[in-house]
Amino acid sequence: KSGGGGTINASINAISTAGGTFNVLKYGAKGDGIADDTNAFGGAWADACKVQGSIMLVPSGSVFLVKPISFSGPNCMSNIVFQLEGKIIAPTNSGAWGSGLLQWLEFTKLKGITIRGKGIIDGQGSIWWKLTTNSAVESESSYLPNSINTEANGGMPSTKPTALRFYGSTDVTVTGITIQNSPQTHLKFDGCTGVQVSGVSISSPGNSPNTDGIHLQNSQNVVIQATTLACGDDCISIQTGCSNIYVRNVNCGPGHGISIGGLGKDGTKACVSNVTVRDSIIQNTLNGIRIKSWQGGSGSVKGVLFVNIQVSEVENPIIIDQYYCDGHNNCPNKTSAVAISGVSYQSIKGTYTANPVHLACSDSIPCAGITLSTIALNPSTKGVKNNNNNPYCWRAFGEIQTATTPPVSCLQKGGPPNNKRPDAISGYVC
Repeated sequence: KSGGGGTINASINAISTAGGTFNVLKYGAKGDGIADDTNAFGGAWADACKVQGSIMLVPSGSVFLVKPISFSGPNCMSNIVFQLEGKIIAPTNSGAWGSGLLQWLEFTKLKGITIRGKGIIDGQGSIWWKLTTNSAVESESSYLPNSINTEANGGMPSTKPTALRFYGSTDVTVTGITIQNSPQTHLKFDGCTGVQVSGVSISSPGNSPNTDGIHLQNSQNVVIQATTLACGDDCISIQTGCSNIYVRNVNCGPGHGISIGGLGKDGTKACVSNVTVRDSIIQNTLNGIRIKSWQGGSGSVKGVLFVNIQVSEVENPIIIDQYYCDGHNNCPNKTSAVAISGVSYQSIKGTYTANPVHLACSDSIPCAGITLSTIALNPSTKGVKNNNNNPYCWRAFGEIQTATTPPVSCLQKGGPPNNKRPDAISGYVC
């Protein structure tokens, strides 16, 4: 179906309804892990892009060295499949990255794009990590350029790329593949609608800085399930503009847990709603299920359900932190905040190594509608880091629906005063 030399004849192009398979080897790819196969990938995509329901094939048994590339629409036909069976590796020489890029492999402005297969995307990120910070110190700029010491990192540029990014696309499916050792975030969805992620494996060392597993931003109607995430930052990071997010049957760890935020940095407005995380395992992580925001922001997080989460050796299993500061910024006290309401924790069980429950909410806009039921969190048999490891609450209002272990007596019953209710505060409405 595919033609050599990077083009396909017009007669075959006209037969678009039947689809077609475009093998990168037929476009000159060497697949030896040494030769630059970027142009071959670009040629195969250019022809696949013209054919509805086409398949761009990256075959098994080969290793393809590919420089930063964008597989772009919006003029592509719909329902293209990127069939990944081989291995794609990123370049490790600084010249391939210029002055720095935000992503390595990008799919943008497409409708009905699927990446599937048993293949591997390897960002070869260790050269970017040489100036490694302590894994317990986060940078919440994980979705922005992250500066590193270029001399300590083989002259690599100061902007570390995301391995695989989807932007401005609808009906996106990622299934079966492995993404590993990204210089920064592994898999990012920005401005996407209708996303399905399943059977994906993401991995990088626990001390690799800012290597989020899956990052969501300005995306709606997202399902993530049956996926394993082991990384150096949040397993899943849910940022502003996200709604109708459903996470199920995820195995997270090591890493920093599953997080909504950080939101509201630099006085920005953040809106997140209708998030469910359920039937998942979180182990050997800094946090479990977390909502975090900077002081000074606005907007809201509402309609969040965490249910049937098993935690093991997690420092802070349940955490809301409206005083988030990453240690790299001066964070003075501010009165405005991203309002948090309607958050339910059900059947959260397992072991902790620092604090079981930490609910630190805003003085001016307290958390409202926090409910806890069937919470059973016990100290690790290996010991805990803090002598005072009782549940902590500040300006958190809600209901204890069943007895909890340990007792969370600090949660204030009912709701905040009328003048401090989230829906009564200017800037809350999204």
